[in-house]
Amino acid sequence: MCCDLKRRFLLLYATQKGQAKAIAEEIWQQAGAHGFEADMHCMSEMDEYNLETEKDPVVIVISTTGTGDPPDTARKFVKKIQDTALPPDHFAHVQYGLLGLGDSEYTFFCNGGKTVDQRLQELGAQHFYDTGLADDCVGLELVVDPWIDGLWLALKEAFLLQKEKEGMSGDAVSSALSAAPHIGHKLNLSLEVQNFKLEDERVRSSDVLTQKLADIHLVASTGDTEPSLVHSVPPVSQSALNIPALPPEYIEVQFQDTHGENPHRSSLISEGTTFEVPVTKAVQLTREDAIKTALLLELDIADTVFDYQPGDAFCVVCPNNVNEVEELLQILGLSDKGEYFVCVKVKQGTKKKGATHPQHIPEKSTLKFLLTWCLEIRSVPKKAFLRALVECTSDAGEKRRLQELCSRQGASDYTRFIRDSNTCLLDLLHAFSSCKPSLNLLIEHLPKLQARSYSVSSSNLYQPGRLCFVFNIVEFRACPARPVSRKGVCTGWLAELVTPLLHPNKNTLDTKGESSSIGKICIFARPNNTFHLPADPSVPFVMVGPGTGISPFIGFLQHRQKLREEHTDWEFGEAWLFFGCRHQERDYLFKQVDCVAFILDELKCFLENGTLTHLKVCFSRDSSPAEVTSPKYVQDVLRLYAKEVARVLLKERGYFYVCGDKKHMADSVSDAVVDIISVEMEVDKLEAMKTLAMLREAKRYLQDVWS
Repeated sequence: MCCDLKRRFLLLYATQKGQAKAIAEEIWQQAGAHGFEADMHCMSEMDEYNLETEKDPVVIVISTTGTGDPPDTARKFVKKIQDTALPPDHFAHVQYGLLGLGDSEYTFFCNGGKTVDQRLQELGAQHFYDTGLADDCVGLELVVDPWIDGLWLALKEAFLLQKEKEGMSGDAVSSALSAAPHIGHKLNLSLEVQNFKLEDERVRSSDVLTQKLADIHLVASTGDTEPSLVHSVPPVSQSALNIPALPPEYIEVQFQDTHGENPHRSSLISEGTTFEVPVTKAVQLTREDAIKTALLLELDIADTVFDYQPGDAFCVVCPNNVNEVEELLQILGLSDKGEYFVCVKVKQGTKKKGATHPQHIPEKSTLKFLLTWCLEIRSVPKKAFLRALVECTSDAGEKRRLQELCSRQGASDYTRFIRDSNTCLLDLLHAFSSCKPSLNLLIEHLPKLQARSYSVSSSNLYQPGRLCFVFNIVEFRACPARPVSRKGVCTGWLAELVTPLLHPNKNTLDTKGESSSIGKICIFARPNNTFHLPADPSVPFVMVGPGTGISPFIGFLQHRQKLREEHTDWEFGEAWLFFGCRHQERDYLFKQVDCVAFILDELKCFLENGTLTHLKVCFSRDSSPAEVTSPKYVQDVLRLYAKEVARVLLKERGYFYVCGDKKHMADSVSDAVVDIISVEMEVDKLEAMKTLAMLREAKRYLQDVWS
């Protein structure tokens, strides 16, 4: 087919960590085989496209970040279309299809995509294809793959309809598009539920490789009946495979045996102003025999303009584990080149659309710096990465298994052994020993090393010039896909960094016999626009924060105590705190922590001075006397105080805050609140759920949760 017969559509993407961009690139790659030409741009490149004058169909792929915000690359676009002065027919000429990415572990699922979708509708734009919402909690590909399959028929129909509206014959377009193979999937993807009805599957596109099973079998004992990372079982092991197209290479790496300096860490951050601040105190809040180790760190921000409110978050710029970097260099055969400077360029003549130098890769740095500070070597490999690794693998059995893991037939194996197991590149290279990827391949496929976000656990009013935060040291236990246990990238690094403060000796004490600072860490602000104390101090509120979820509420209470001291004539509403942990003696954070540096007994002090009105605690793993059945979880304690909770939330129009784990706590707390509303208002559960939704909308039921 001649190129001039290919019909153009505008392809926009907005990404935070690279997912939306990778999916947009997949659409761009497939477009040609279906008779289309995708004009692809990042949504932030607003000088490269113009929706106000766009006549061709528009395809949008957009992710969600934070607590339901559009990604950073979409902020200018969203701000522009949210201009209230725009007329309701501003985009009446626009025909579009939108694919939103999100994670249902979070309250505002796919809110970035929903925000753009709703606003485009309000401004008169029309769907030519139903919106798809992909859920990273269960696997993006469950929605993404069929959505892309159905896109081509929808585009074809959109162009035919466009020709009909223009009063022109659509024969030329129809014949041209019919010549391109496509999948006639009819999809009905509503805003909330993806209900796929796959019909009339025709010839698959040429960008999907059909890998027929030859006489290739993975090396495994005859007794292997269960699949694993390196071993498959029927039907996957006996299937012909549909695997993604091989992503085109676009990076070129040159080693330079020269001297110089690596870039400063702050130059790697585009999200905001960074500050280098010293860690002045570290306290272990849990006993040595606790299941999880919780640490409190204090930062000195007195010499900076860093500002925050209780409830805000901030980000810590962290490196990859030094031992893992050395291990990766050894596997790649580059141990002797760690201190060499590398020059990264876009490969001349690459077939990758819009290939540019990755923003997170310095133009010049040492290889070790690149792997330590720039690339997320712990990231879970995407299917496109696995597809590229196939070409670097010499063993036939290992090659076949990698093909299976990135294929549609092996989707459940990918979810089980890659995604849910948090398998990373090092795990793959150990498991598939004949796989020898090039450095340029790693730079192309490993995402940017993200700064880690933490809730502030202090008040600048209560402790001027100080910022505290609390975290558990994350542990990834050994499993079949991961032969060794690992600590979290940032929490493991911080724990190692503050060891001299946790266990001071004569070498770490200053002239006054106190622990001295152990160096500086790089941070930047990540303000929370809603998770703050009520503006009116007389408004009552409830806080639910088991484990380290208590962290922001310590800041709330510190701030409230200082306000009470400074404004004795003010009226202050009730403050309830529901806290839970496994064991009272091992995990009761902020109850009483003895340390060389200082003693924390904050919760008791808050109760005694009236800052905290009610403190309700529970311990899920402590045994109770046979005659006493104690509540184990915070949601159970909430139900015990149903009347009080309902009074604060409904009658007194108070606020309700939840902080902590989404999957194992926040959803259960939400269910408990629905039950409380249902019983106390004497309404059915559906009506209670509507009431809770209204409270969320009014920003009176607020969550700061993580998965």
